Amino acid sequence: MRETTSEAGRSAMRKALWRIVPLIALAYLCAYTDRVNVGFAAAQMNADLGFSATVYGLGGGLFFLGYALFEVPSNLMAVRYGSRAWLARIMITWGLLSAAMMFVATPWQFYTVRFLLGVAEAGFYPGVIFYFSHWFPACHRGRAVSRFYVASPLSSVLLGGVSGWLLALDGRSGLEGWQWLFLVQGLPSVFVGLLVWRYLPERPAEVAWLSDAEKSWIDGELAREQARIGDPRHHGVLAAMRNPRVLQLGGLGLLLIGSITTLVLNAPLVLTAATGWSTGEAGWIVSLGGLLGAATIIWAGNSADRRNSRFPDALVYSALLTLALLVLAFSPSPAVTIAAYMLFAVACFTIPMLTSSGWAELLSARELAVGAAAINTLSQIGAFVTPFAWGVLKDASGDFRAGLLLLTGLALGLTLMLWQLCRQLRRGLATALPA
Repeated sequence: MRETTSEAGRSAMRKALWRIVPLIALAYLCAYTDRVNVGFAAAQMNADLGFSATVYGLGGGLFFLGYALFEVPSNLMAVRYGSRAWLARIMITWGLLSAAMMFVATPWQFYTVRFLLGVAEAGFYPGVIFYFSHWFPACHRGRAVSRFYVASPLSSVLLGGVSGWLLALDGRSGLEGWQWLFLVQGLPSVFVGLLVWRYLPERPAEVAWLSDAEKSWIDGELAREQARIGDPRHHGVLAAMRNPRVLQLGGLGLLLIGSITTLVLNAPLVLTAATGWSTGEAGWIVSLGGLLGAATIIWAGNSADRRNSRFPDALVYSALLTLALLVLAFSPSPAVTIAAYMLFAVACFTIPMLTSSGWAELLSARELAVGAAAINTLSQIGAFVTPFAWGVLKDASGDFRAGLLLLTGLALGLTLMLWQLCRQLRRGLATALPA
């Protein structure tokens, strides 16, 4: 990896960060909000509609099944039609479906809309990673990904601060509070999708705000990166699913996304049960965790770029995640629960940023579009199965401890897999895996 950046390079990266990343971050803020706001609606919605923890867990997880099944086809469409058009399409359709959650009245309607919401959003995150690979060389990619991924914890700030107020609108204009929540938090995605269609540039060569020298620097750095990685012997959907690199990263994602998504979907319920506070009051805990997570992501992205240490840093945060989940399972007091949740928030948002920003270092440009989608497909399988298992365990045991121990086991497995990957990287084997 090149350690220095020319003046043209520094100027190009500053411009790209300011002109591209804020719009992508706003889009991801909307996406993540619409994905997990069901966690804040859960207590009121479940009571109004008579949903059990198993019904809620299955519905919450079905989003990720739809996401997983359509991840690869969606990214292939992004390659065919261009990132700008396809990301805009994704946002407009998921915004309309998210708002449509307000009409859910039965378990099967809940399952159907959540599944379709996952289908609509499929391809967004790996599509952005693929898009960034045309703009940001490896020595700047961590900063770019961290500044877009910071929308995840910031969505927790938004959800924690606003959801309680929206739920308090219960009865206004004949709508329940949870219906107001889905309506108000869903429709902005449609507007942001139109902004993406209008203002997101496709590639550096197409913009007037980069000089010729800046465009040449980006092209040269990306070409050097691809020369280092090399071309795959085979590429395509089946080749990606057989690629040991993809399977290894997908396995990491399955354990990671399964463990963190399940708690994110249930955090308000876990916190209210442990503290005795209302959903609105628990929302402020989630908001504080989001602020800590956002600050950590920015710091970790900069640090990983300087030291080229994305996967070793992810290993440290994975160990912290395991500790946080274990403490949550056996917490003796509300204060300990809150402290453990803060540790969880710091780790859970940072690990995916570090690992996904490293995909382009282990996969060639020809592999990345399908490979990133395949990795995310495997990851979302964990996010489908684990919330359902969580709900079954909650209904069977009557509390959240068994589910938290399940998540602790997944996080421990993630830590061991990251440790093995870091050993391979130290030995220089990761980039030598057969493609």
